[in-house]
Amino acid sequence: MIISTTDSVPGYTYEILGIAFGNTVRAKHIGKDIAAGLKTIVGGELQEYTEMLSDARQEAMNRLINDAQRLGADAVLNIRFTTSQTMAGAAELLAYGTAVRLIQSD
Repeated sequence: MIISTTDSVPGYTYEILGIAFGNTVRAKHIGKDIAAGLKTIVGGELQEYTEMLSDARQEAMNRLINDAQRLGADAVLNIRFTTSQTMAGAAELLAYGTAVRLIQSD
């Protein structure tokens, strides 16, 4: 599966199959929240949140790829990420893009 932030793949045209989505909703863990709160006093990277967001991005990408495969795609173009707060202490991370079937150019 080709995943790209660009709107094309060199050497190919494509048939648009639809929009592929992948999302995950994550909540803060109270222990990690306390550790991160203490870290804000001394400064530095909030590693607990960095790891949580990295895991969330990977899960959203995996779900995006699964959705694209369900549509019969072999590539997803123009992928983007967005986040939104779903409730206090929880947020959604959404990956989306255009699912396409690639056609070799002559």
